[in-house]
Amino acid sequence: MLSSLHRSASFCLLLLAPLGAALAQTASVQMPVPPTVVAKSWVLLEMGSGQTLTAEKPDERLEPASLTKLMTAYLTFSAIRQKTLGLQQPLPVSQKAWKTGGSKMFIKVDTQVPVEELIKGMIVQSGNDACVALAEGIAGSEESFAQLMNREAQRLGMKASNFRNSTGLPDPNHYTTARDLSILAAALIRDFPEEYRKYYSMKEFRYNNITQPNRNRLLFIDPSVDGVKTGYTAAAGYCLISSALRDKRRLLSVVLGTASDGARASESQKLLNWGFLSFDGMTLYGKDQPVATPRVWKGAQNQVKAGFVSDLTLALPKGYADKLKSEFVAGARLVAPIQAGQEVGMLKVSIDGKPYAEYPVLALENVATAGFLGRAIDSVKLWFN
Repeated sequence: MLSSLHRSASFCLLLLAPLGAALAQTASVQMPVPPTVVAKSWVLLEMGSGQTLTAEKPDERLEPASLTKLMTAYLTFSAIRQKTLGLQQPLPVSQKAWKTGGSKMFIKVDTQVPVEELIKGMIVQSGNDACVALAEGIAGSEESFAQLMNREAQRLGMKASNFRNSTGLPDPNHYTTARDLSILAAALIRDFPEEYRKYYSMKEFRYNNITQPNRNRLLFIDPSVDGVKTGYTAAAGYCLISSALRDKRRLLSVVLGTASDGARASESQKLLNWGFLSFDGMTLYGKDQPVATPRVWKGAQNQVKAGFVSDLTLALPKGYADKLKSEFVAGARLVAPIQAGQEVGMLKVSIDGKPYAEYPVLALENVATAGFLGRAIDSVKLWFN
């Protein structure tokens, strides 16, 4: 994978894990009461900071159904970025792809279909046949592609997931959790923003003289919603990952195991509305904006710019914005070389003097090692320190 994706995954991992606990333990902050959601499991995420605003059974192992296709899309976009796959490249439709059951794009066996058409068929029409064609085009077989899916899941920090196919068709060893799906969906939106904007808000797609609508009802009733994906099997129930952007603030909702198509939309809408109405979004630092310039020893320069690789927008319960303070705390002594993306300290956020959240601060630039004389001078200084 590209180094930028590695830095993004590391940043996501460091943010997602502690936030729910940090919020719950802040005695001085009166947290909003979350809505009642009728589903097996759910998570509501503040994308700008990684905060979990509310969750119910986020680590319960469940069947992902067609939400699996987010990983298929992530690997497809990665292959295009790495130039091992082209948008207009035709891919052959195998007997296996054509025969795959469930929802279909209706591609024909022994024909060739451009990658971009398959992407639209996978995302808008939830075509299982399109997924298999993409998987075979990227990895040679769906079985090999599943290995790539699991490797990528581990890299992203999806610790409780296992993939056996590219489609989400039922398999006893094909499973995930709401938390893992929030990690995956957040990574897709963050790492492939142009692709996300282009495909996930499409309301319909026509292929082979068949027009199929996007099954995400929220796209048709809430103009702030621009994705993400529906899923259904008898065992999984009706599932929906949705994301909305309001006033430059993005929330991500994962709702698994509702009773109907309408219910997955209404329960997701309920969570999104609650998140926007109950919390204010405060951007503490913009992407690549220096938070601090900690000291670097034995380097070609004696400081390094440190900050965040994306905007840090913190969700605060209404009425607490004027009580917030942040402080940069340097980590271990920094000795060159320093790599961009390397953790160099923590940003500690407090409300009324009480801890609220912590965020890893990353080096925004490389710092090479100094020459012999510079290293020698700093060695003497360090000895005295």
